[in-house]
Amino acid sequence: MASRTLKKSASAISDTLRRTFSSKTWEHREQLHTLQEDNKFFLKKVRWQIAFLAHIGFAISFGIRSNFGVAKNRMVNNFTDAYGEVHEKEFFWTGTEVGMMESSFFYGYAASQIPAGVLAAKFAPNKLFMLGILVAAILNILTAVSLKFHPFTDIFVMCIQTAQGLALGVCYPAMHGVWKFWAPPLERSKLATTTFTGASIGVMVGLPASAYLVSHFHWSAPFHVFGVLGIIWAFAWMYVAGDSPATHRYIAEDEKKFITEKVGTVAVKNMTLTTLPWRDMMTSTAVWAIIICSFCRSWSFFLLLGNQLTYMKDVLHIDIKNSGLIAIFPQLGMCIVTLSSGQLSDYLRSSGKMSTEAVRKSVNTFGFGVEAIMLGCLAFIRDPVIAVTCLIIACSGAGAVLSGFNVNHFDIAPRYAPILMGISNGLGAIAGVGGIATNSMTFENPDGWKWVFLLAMSIDICGIIFFLVFAKGDVLPWAREPEKEETFNEFVRRMCTLLDTNFLMITFNKPSLGSY
Repeated sequence: MASRTLKKSASAISDTLRRTFSSKTWEHREQLHTLQEDNKFFLKKVRWQIAFLAHIGFAISFGIRSNFGVAKNRMVNNFTDAYGEVHEKEFFWTGTEVGMMESSFFYGYAASQIPAGVLAAKFAPNKLFMLGILVAAILNILTAVSLKFHPFTDIFVMCIQTAQGLALGVCYPAMHGVWKFWAPPLERSKLATTTFTGASIGVMVGLPASAYLVSHFHWSAPFHVFGVLGIIWAFAWMYVAGDSPATHRYIAEDEKKFITEKVGTVAVKNMTLTTLPWRDMMTSTAVWAIIICSFCRSWSFFLLLGNQLTYMKDVLHIDIKNSGLIAIFPQLGMCIVTLSSGQLSDYLRSSGKMSTEAVRKSVNTFGFGVEAIMLGCLAFIRDPVIAVTCLIIACSGAGAVLSGFNVNHFDIAPRYAPILMGISNGLGAIAGVGGIATNSMTFENPDGWKWVFLLAMSIDICGIIFFLVFAKGDVLPWAREPEKEETFNEFVRRMCTLLDTNFLMITFNKPSLGSY
């Protein structure tokens, strides 16, 4: 009896899995082949032009964020420039004060996330994205000017940093809002990873470029250069990016039809803070899986963004001029892995080889796992060559998570993706205050880096476990598009039409007397 019950249960589970995977395969292939667009070079497609320009925008924004982390090495220390001239330190901040200066950015960054998500869901997200980077670029120049009046303007600079965080905080939610209109479902991973690798490029270029400018010119040079670049980029974005394919000024007709039919109708009206399903969102374990992973990723990312060169100088004894160049390789590896994982994820999903949930969990576990192992090794390694190798592998592997939790918003709640991105990125940005802990543990204490890396490793492991247990790959019930409501007048009209149709059918199909 027991064996028969087990056989029936196993058979039922097998049938369920077979139906699930076969239907997934058919759905994805159907989506791929029912509608085609003209075969042309991908950069001639507007959605890819938007992706690459957004990529550059993120690169500039993260270049801006790396400026202070590099400039502080000349600001608070006696510094020998590229020409051999020694400069005495100009700023007499303590480790805690440096941490407060850096973390003030994250207060604004965290505070702007949820409002930005709501705004991106209700208004034109492409304009919101542009404004965020433009305002941050202008404030970057203002930061350099204000710091010249140190120490009288220190609090004012902290306020500027907070405002800059507010401005750049809208970028991720706004860009998720852009892709809500522009990204066909089976291209989301590719378009999103292409866009968000701009963050890695920004660090990869921003760190050595800032180090070069600091060494050859002045600590204020990076602030001015990246500020001007942001202003120039804003004008290019205004020309290329449109609100949606339907209103874009020069999109080809075949691409417009392809995107609009694949994406479908996007709900933007009547969405306010009071109409959103807050209870469902904040009690969803799948949403919290994304939030936890966002915090874990932010912790390691901010750690290396603001302190990578300091670690190389204090622990590995690598000169800042060389460490700026070395910093290219971890971010280059991250870009390669991020783009590759995006392509692989979309292939596995579109071909039906793996479900969306399985793909997201696999790449997420790989990314966090590699980073956790390498950070654990860095806690005990002091050899510069081995340590830099571990750093490169850690950053490279972490690139895979962008095809995991970072695009999972679109899977579980596409219509609320900008808002979920705002929530997860906002709560994840709380990890930025870890800069205070890092500076406190490592200020004039190189041995403190051991505990910094072990802490980061533990946080990554928590992210792996939580996402594996609670993440989902399908649209959640509360996030589905509501059925169109039918008014009483529409109901009456529909029934009258139905009765008229039936009456006509009966009249014309009624047999004549001669037929009896």
